[in-house]
Amino acid sequence: MLDLPTHPDPGSGQAAVGVRARKPDWLRVRPPGGTEYTFIKGLLRERGLHTVCEEARCPNVAECWSGGTATFMLLGDICTRGCRFCAVTTGNPGGLVDPVEPNKLADAVALMALRYVVLTMVDRDDLADGGAAHVGRAVRAIKARVPHTIVEALVGDFSGEGDPIDAVCASGVEVFAHNIETVERLQRTARDQRCGYQQSLDVLEHAKRHVSLPYTKSSLMLGLGEQDDEVVRTMRDLRDVGVDFLTLGQYLQPTPRHLAVEQYVTPERFDALRRVGEKLGFLYVAAGPLVRSSYKAAEFFIESLIRDSNSDLTAGIQSARA
Repeated sequence: MLDLPTHPDPGSGQAAVGVRARKPDWLRVRPPGGTEYTFIKGLLRERGLHTVCEEARCPNVAECWSGGTATFMLLGDICTRGCRFCAVTTGNPGGLVDPVEPNKLADAVALMALRYVVLTMVDRDDLADGGAAHVGRAVRAIKARVPHTIVEALVGDFSGEGDPIDAVCASGVEVFAHNIETVERLQRTARDQRCGYQQSLDVLEHAKRHVSLPYTKSSLMLGLGEQDDEVVRTMRDLRDVGVDFLTLGQYLQPTPRHLAVEQYVTPERFDALRRVGEKLGFLYVAAGPLVRSSYKAAEFFIESLIRDSNSDLTAGIQSARA
C-alpha cells in the first residue's frame, strides 16, 4: 500500500510562501568556491562552454564538479521556449550552432577527468531536428576521446517527433533523460505552451523502446502548489512508460520575474515520497530539497549500476569464449 504521512501544520515548512519569505535552514548552502571549482570554471570559459550548473544556479555545483560529475549545456545559452521556472535566457538563436562544440566538450571532459557527464540542451525550435544531431555528435565525440565516461543526455521534447529521439538514443548514450517538470495540473502554469505532460510521457516511452535500450530518467520540481496525490499519480505515469530513475527537488525562484515558491517541502516529506517511488518500482529515486535533475548521488548510483552491468556482460562473453 502506498501511503504518505498527513500534512504538517502550516508553520512547519509546508505553508505557502512569498518570494521574500526566508528560506528554511535545510536550503542554506555555501556559495561555490575552492581551487577545483575555480580551475573548472576557468577551463569552461576558455573553451566557450556552458554548464547548466551555472545557468540554472544549481546549489550543488561545487560538490559535483569536485566529485567527477558535471552537466554541460549544448547549443548555446538562448532557449526558444519561455518556461516560467527557468533562468535560462529566452530568445531566437536564428539557427546558429557551434560546429566545433562537440570536440571542445570532449577535450574539457578529458581534462576534467569526469566519470559521468550529463549533456543537457536549450530547446532549439529554430532547428529542423531540434538540435538532436548536434547532441548525438557531442556524445560520440566524448565516447571517442574518453570511452569509459558514462554519458546521460537530458534533452528537450523535440516537439514529440520520433526521429530526433532516435538520433539521440543511437549516439551511444547510456541514459536518456527528459524532465516532465511538474504535475499535469500545473503544466500550463509552469511550462511553455509548446511543452506538455502527455508529450513528455510519449518522449520517454519512445526512448525506452529504442533498440539501444537506454535507461530513462525524469525529474519533478516540488513547491509549486502540487498535492501529494498528484505527485504520486505522476510517478505512476512515469513508471507506466518505463522510466527507471526519478529525481524530486525543491523549486527555487531564480528571479522575481519567475514563478513564486508556493511551499517549501520538508526533508521528511521528500523522504516519504522517495519511499513511495521505490515501492512503485523505480530503480533509484533521489528526493530532497537540494536535489536537481542532475544530481551527484543519483549519478553515482547510475554509474555503479552501468559499470557493474558492463562488467557482468564482459565476464559472460569471456566465459562463453573459454
